Amino acid sequence: MDGKNRATSLWGNFFNLAMPQIRTFHMSWFAFFLCFFAWFGIAPLMAVVREELELTKSQVGSCIIASVAITVLARLFIGWLCDRVGPRITYTWLLVLGSIPVMGIGFAYDFTSFLIFRLMIGAIGASFVITQYHTSVMFAPNVVGTANATSAGWGNLGGGVTQLVMPALFAFFVGVLGFSEAIGWRSAMFVAGLVCLLTGVAYYFLTQDVPEGNFKDLRAAGKMPAGNKVSGAFLVACLDPRVWALFVIYGACFGIELTINNVAALYFADYFGLGLAAAGVTAASFGLMNLFARTLGGAFGDKFGGKWGLKGRVFFLFLALFCEGLALMLFSQMTVLALAIPALILFSLFVQMSEGATFSVVPFINKKALGAVAGIVGAGGNAGAVAAGFLFKGEVAWPTALLILGAIIVGCSFFSFLIRFSPEAERESQRDYQAAAARQRDGETEEVGPTELEPVLT
Repeated sequence: MDGKNRATSLWGNFFNLAMPQIRTFHMSWFAFFLCFFAWFGIAPLMAVVREELELTKSQVGSCIIASVAITVLARLFIGWLCDRVGPRITYTWLLVLGSIPVMGIGFAYDFTSFLIFRLMIGAIGASFVITQYHTSVMFAPNVVGTANATSAGWGNLGGGVTQLVMPALFAFFVGVLGFSEAIGWRSAMFVAGLVCLLTGVAYYFLTQDVPEGNFKDLRAAGKMPAGNKVSGAFLVACLDPRVWALFVIYGACFGIELTINNVAALYFADYFGLGLAAAGVTAASFGLMNLFARTLGGAFGDKFGGKWGLKGRVFFLFLALFCEGLALMLFSQMTVLALAIPALILFSLFVQMSEGATFSVVPFINKKALGAVAGIVGAGGNAGAVAAGFLFKGEVAWPTALLILGAIIVGCSFFSFLIRFSPEAERESQRDYQAAAARQRDGETEEVGPTELEPVLT
């Protein structure tokens, strides 16, 4: 984590694509954006799918759970894989293989086949772990929270954009090209999958694992330990209670975001009487907050970290998550559209700030097992979504389900106080932060030098 070649500035070099750090930043957020777009591309079309396949409320709930269930395991595996083979190869294959079920869902003809494809599509949600891993190894401590939050936030933006674009794409195929509705939603999903496939190829050629190069070359040159040492680091991460506290916390923010992405369009259609397009636009307001809200969470995490150390990052995480729970409870009680939309936006602000704050803490938990920690915490987001999904599968009214979730989130915010750091870790963090900030002030360029990589990257 402390290599001298990590970028100390994001915004100051934002358009300098000659820097591998900046090039990787842009590719990682864009790849995650497309994965998120494809992952939830079917959500705004569910009203059409539900009618065609004659799905019951329980079956719709099962599809919601399936869409996030497999991602729990996928994120655990992907985190380990990043440590072993590097984020570049991992992202390439995830995009290429993940595009297959996205395109293939067009072959679904009943509930069972649709459920299977929905389950398989969920694997591309593991892209988040790679995005966070890749920006973590590219940026210095003074800006890593901001870089992580921005790349993830702009990636999550795909969950809002898809609410707008997929209904429009569906309308194009049906209204302009004259396709039937059954062929229209299938064609829209095929386009989403195809773009993911092409992005996977681009990721391979336009990025590298770390500022110094790729894992394979660096290991061959003796500058990194062998990949077979990864498993031990993964076990150490699994035994750290702080990792599991963050697992719960991320389930209470990102898990809830996933849930809202799945249900928002149907919620506004069923409880406010909006049509397909209007419900999609309204639901999009939730996801579109990712344009800046998650970045705010990471930036505040960095600021609190610079002033009060690692405990400052953790305290800001508590504040953001606590406010998120209160905001969701408020939204659940709204029965007038004009009040529901502002309440949804307020809730979205705190959801995404909580996510950014979480991953301003993650890079400092265990530098020798960054992929493992990111994978476990990331899996917590999906575990939270699976648990929340059961509330929408049963007979509980959806506003009541949201109220219950809000109360649970408030309770989960207190898990933040289980995340503690040793005095040595606090001193090291402050030293690294101040050194990176000094390099930024002095205008040092982040050139790739011949220094040997530290073993913390594995």
